Amino acid sequence: MADTRPLLPSDPDALPTAYTPLPGGSSSPEIRRIHVKEVLAMFAGVVMVSLLVVIIGNTGQDGNVYHRNNRRDKPMLLAASPNKETATKAEKAEKLQAVTRGMAAGVSEKSSRLYSSGVGAGTPVYPWNNSMLSWQRTAFHFQPEKNWMNDPNGPLFYKGWYHFFYQYNPKGAVWGNIVWGHAVSRDLIHWLHLPLAMVADQWYDINGVWTGSATILPNDQIVMLYTGSTNESVQVQCLAYPADHKDPLLTKWVKYSGNPVLVPPPGIGVKDFRDPTTAWYTTEGKWRITIGSKVNKTGISLVYDTKDFIKYEQLDGVLHAVPGTGMWECIDFYPVSKTSDKGLDTSQNGADVKHVMKTSLDDDRNDYYALGSYNEKTGKWVPDDQKIDVGIGIRYDYGKFYASKTFYDQNKQRRVLWGWIGESDSENADVKKGWASLQGIPRTVLFDQNTGSNLLQWPVEEIEKLRLNKKNFDKVQVKAGSVVPLDVGTATQLDIVAEFELDQKVVESAAESNEEFSCQTSGGAAKRGALGPFGLLVLADDSLSERTPVYFYVVKGSGGTVNTYFCADQTRSSVATDVVKQVSGSYVPVLKGEKLSVRILVDHSIIESFAQGGRTTITTRVYPTQAIYGAARLFLFNNATDTSVTASLQIWQMNSAFVRPFSPDAASHASFTPVTVFIKFIVPFGIFLTLYFVR
Repeated sequence: MADTRPLLPSDPDALPTAYTPLPGGSSSPEIRRIHVKEVLAMFAGVVMVSLLVVIIGNTGQDGNVYHRNNRRDKPMLLAASPNKETATKAEKAEKLQAVTRGMAAGVSEKSSRLYSSGVGAGTPVYPWNNSMLSWQRTAFHFQPEKNWMNDPNGPLFYKGWYHFFYQYNPKGAVWGNIVWGHAVSRDLIHWLHLPLAMVADQWYDINGVWTGSATILPNDQIVMLYTGSTNESVQVQCLAYPADHKDPLLTKWVKYSGNPVLVPPPGIGVKDFRDPTTAWYTTEGKWRITIGSKVNKTGISLVYDTKDFIKYEQLDGVLHAVPGTGMWECIDFYPVSKTSDKGLDTSQNGADVKHVMKTSLDDDRNDYYALGSYNEKTGKWVPDDQKIDVGIGIRYDYGKFYASKTFYDQNKQRRVLWGWIGESDSENADVKKGWASLQGIPRTVLFDQNTGSNLLQWPVEEIEKLRLNKKNFDKVQVKAGSVVPLDVGTATQLDIVAEFELDQKVVESAAESNEEFSCQTSGGAAKRGALGPFGLLVLADDSLSERTPVYFYVVKGSGGTVNTYFCADQTRSSVATDVVKQVSGSYVPVLKGEKLSVRILVDHSIIESFAQGGRTTITTRVYPTQAIYGAARLFLFNNATDTSVTASLQIWQMNSAFVRPFSPDAASHASFTPVTVFIKFIVPFGIFLTLYFVR
């Protein structure tokens, strides 16, 4: 029998508060009364020692915390992997094997895209050693302690905690056995891992607890809709909710006993019905969701209304459809303000609102979005410009970024975007290092009021708390065809903010060209043009045998129009042969009077780049073998033929995030930081002792 009130689990019995008063009475006459000065000195000593302990404990590491720091200086060896000098001949002779994962089960390809990028089966496996593989693990990006991770699921802010759920394989570093991992944070940077939120233990999700979304109801209760893969590999939608809404960590989840709540409708394939969105509230008093699917090669978003998240009514037609785009996964649908720099709740609508339709394309594994108008009465969404409709126009990110999901952060009135960053190396290497994939730094999302045609994505402000020492470089002249080293020390963990100015006289006098430029087909940073490329060489070694250029390329077209492109080039990022090496990027809008600007976050094997305030972004995974640890360097470069470039930069070394593994003790005291313990317990106790002995 189905639960009659699945969203209202019964409250546990109230626990009585125990309190024992301190014993009264005066001091024993045999005990000497301590003088005030002695007591104050003792108390001051206790406070100072305690404060020292707090400072040390808050900046170092203890038994329950690993602070991913200081790996810039030396490698942390992995015992399971042989070093380069002792690699066996058999390992050196090992060849890559073509592997496919996920597609037979009814989801997008989850294995590495090496083969689609020109690295074929039979390519020799590079002899990765311990220090190389250890270096690849990030210092301030979210990732589990080990094993495989993919899609972000159901992110939300609840009772003071940011919750992050994710697709996770607890049994290995490849896709499979998918359950929901769970972690919480106060600031989206430092994390506490919690027990698995949901596992594959019912007939309707025995083949996978797949992607889903959270909805917070007006009474502060939470519903979670997710896709289950049944014992017959049919994709169905399921309902879950917290066992105890009073628990801020939401450590226990209950699956609705009447699951599944939705099955594929007529005309939809049993493996083409997945990834329900966060629900939004309509003026008719109903909740509305959309689910990704396809009909032949047309990607579609089905629409359902519900009052209780148990019974659903399918609306006629679809929210939107685009021919030729194939299966739509991980749909996201949300409002953005045309006039404010604040995020909007998912249910908000009105004249000053645009709606973003986003989909992850199963066919090419990229995330596309478009801006448009939503009509609640008809349940339809129409793009502002059909030429850049969903799946054929603008991407969230032109690098490695997929299955993204946003949530409205009511704590800071912002919309926050999570994105899965997969690997670009071989599965062999992932298995050897024991983990695969990470999440990008959460990004705020805003409507670009200046262009009116795109979104702005920017790292959440909390990441700046990790900034350490800063170096400024003001108006550095970079001549055509030159490379300029930047003395920033080790360049493995950096936050870089840079502006570039071209010689405007050269730009005005440059010959017009009919060149059709594309980052992907341009030949990378080695291709020289009159006005580019120029930018930064990231994760480079001294000899530049390994380097990853992140750069602008300017083209003066017919009629004097100037178009700017933003690119990242992996082709020389590593001497290893079994990694993806391609050029990524796209056109970036640059308005009159704007300087060319970029922000780059470097964190070991990931580089996240944001051009022009986040109008165009590129996430790159790189696997150098030499430009690691203390050998990693940073350079400015200008490979243009006709113009010099002036660059001004601010560069910070970045600290590492604290990540606390789960333990019952850590969970029960999760709200107690060293500072709060000091304030709440040590200081009051010292004051009590002082007052007691000097009375």
